[in-house]
Amino acid sequence: MDSIRIRCPKCNWEADGQPHWVCTCGHDWDTFSTGGRCPSCGKQWDDTQCVEKKIGGCQQFSPHLDWYENLDIIVDEVMEELKEKV
Repeated sequence: MDSIRIRCPKCNWEADGQPHWVCTCGHDWDTFSTGGRCPSCGKQWDDTQCVEKKIGGCQQFSPHLDWYENLDIIVDEVMEELKEKV
């Protein structure tokens, strides 16, 4: 099974697990550890902004799910496995 890589779909900056994102409630966190949901206030972010240019990003917004590379392949593999079990 392929593995998921998390990186910006526009510039390929790879997420490093650090709390680069700040919610409107002021909470800092790693958005990918929660699927884009702020652990403090519960706001669900549909889009994710890439990090600052000074740390390698492009600062552009993309749909949150677009950051997960190989996600569609993994979902297809799981669906095939489920079909085989039925």
